[in-house]
Amino acid sequence: MATSDRADRRPSVLRYLESRKNLTGCALGLAGLGLYAVGAAGAYWPVVVAGLYGAGALLAPPERPASPDFPAPGEQVEALRADLGTLEEYLSGVRSRDRLPDEAERLLDDLTALLSALLDPERGAGEALAADGETLHRLTRVIRQDTPESVDAYLRTRWWSRLTPGGQGPDEELGRQLGLLVEEASKVAAELRDAEAWRQRALTRYYEDRAAPNEPGAVGLVGLAGSPGAAGSTETAGLAGAAGLAGAAGVAGAASPETRKAPDGAGAGPAPEERAP
Repeated sequence: MATSDRADRRPSVLRYLESRKNLTGCALGLAGLGLYAVGAAGAYWPVVVAGLYGAGALLAPPERPASPDFPAPGEQVEALRADLGTLEEYLSGVRSRDRLPDEAERLLDDLTALLSALLDPERGAGEALAADGETLHRLTRVIRQDTPESVDAYLRTRWWSRLTPGGQGPDEELGRQLGLLVEEASKVAAELRDAEAWRQRALTRYYEDRAAPNEPGAVGLVGLAGSPGAAGSTETAGLAGAAGLAGAAGVAGAASPETRKAPDGAGAGPAPEERAP
């Protein structure tokens, strides 16, 4: 973790001169000199000035620690590019001294090519990585830890296998490990691609909604029509509205004085006319 150690690198005398204790003590010491100038301190003015300075140094609030100065996301991507170069130099040295299995050689080439493409500043993936800390951490782990650890474990195990002829070699384990790392890097690339595609679609819908007519009840009609399941939502809303109208009509008919329910429950009909006696 990178922290701001600017104050720590200064000399101790300079740090104290710039501290709150010294500044507060100097302010009160100047006040003591003012008392001496007006004749209020008397012959003991040095003691008064020293006492006021000490009181100010004791009463001053303590220094606050410097705030952490973490690297910006863009700086983290730049540092990861440098780490990828270091990893490639390490792999070149390993290949020059020891022969790796053909499958491992192929997987290492695929892995380094994929990582280089993801960290290439000209392809624009660096901005997406800088905005996604979790994805950046995954790539950092693959470059700084997983890949060199797998190759180093293979070299150590292979050295021991030379002392025991006839034993099973570690080539399959290295190939399996590198295959998993390539798969993880491919997933990262696919996630970044999908995120950029979603962002483009979101911009399109935003522009469509902004271009739609600003009418009451018709906000975002164009964007709604372009969204998945829009037709089903519109049809469902229409059916619900029709059902509500039908129910309202039934309630109004039931409340009408011209329709009454028959005593035997046969149905509703017009009430018989009342004959005069």
